[in-house]
Amino acid sequence: MISNLNELIATASGQPTKRLVAAYANDSHTIKACADAVRQGVVTATLVGDKENIGQICSQNGIDIAMFDIVDEKNDLQAVATAVSLVATGKGDMLMKGLVSTDKYMRGILSKEAGLVPPKGILSHVSVIDVPKLSRLLIVSDVAVIPAPDLNAKKSMIGYCAGVASRLGCQRPRVALIAPSEQVLPAIPSSAEAAVLCKMGDRGQLPGNAVVDGPLALDVAIDSESASVKGLTGEVAGNADCLIFPNIESANVFFKSCTKLAGAEVAAIVVGAKVPCVLTSRGDSEKTKLCSIALAALMA
Repeated sequence: MISNLNELIATASGQPTKRLVAAYANDSHTIKACADAVRQGVVTATLVGDKENIGQICSQNGIDIAMFDIVDEKNDLQAVATAVSLVATGKGDMLMKGLVSTDKYMRGILSKEAGLVPPKGILSHVSVIDVPKLSRLLIVSDVAVIPAPDLNAKKSMIGYCAGVASRLGCQRPRVALIAPSEQVLPAIPSSAEAAVLCKMGDRGQLPGNAVVDGPLALDVAIDSESASVKGLTGEVAGNADCLIFPNIESANVFFKSCTKLAGAEVAAIVVGAKVPCVLTSRGDSEKTKLCSIALAALMA
């Protein structure tokens, strides 16, 4: 199993090269990450954006612009629409967000005219987090797309996380349904829903080949000593590979605490569309964007 993000990049480099289309690739982090991914054989890349600006950034950073196909588009919304169209018509295996806001990017993916989202499809954000203290990667959902997932959305999130885990080499991922306490508390929605989902997992009603447990507090989900002290047993407690959070607030705070306080590196994509879509913050590092490209290439 892939245990860190450097291994993820190496694994993606060893597989058939995918075609990446970057929407409004007008910033140095996006262009440098794409250049690194091309050099390492992870992708070939089409950059949709202001060609003059892209050329200046390449010149300033010693990047040969000839390694990219460039589609000149100076307007951010139109750049997203063009990038989505290229992917939808088979001219790309994966999509990437450049210097454009998340709402404009997601609007392009969700466009009915583009046809990237299947009927009744549910999009969700999956993050793979490499925390220095842990010897395994954590797969987390949903920090950016679904504000308050209901039971049906959480079923999809479990399946998506299990699918990512499988591509990372974990064929039976351990999924923890996060709540404030490991006790089933009917008055707390996240606790009650976790108990229902856990029972559904016992009866084979959840997607993905995963073992699911919940409700679990965060400490007992990821820390084996905490689980032991509290007397929790089972495959998941203390050893979770995947964390399903009850809402976007809790997931996003966890995600940013890992990156800003614990020195974690991240790969992040949107799943549920016909192709994986890289979704990172405009301020994320070149390394985060490169790791996200590698993850999308593995999933494509």
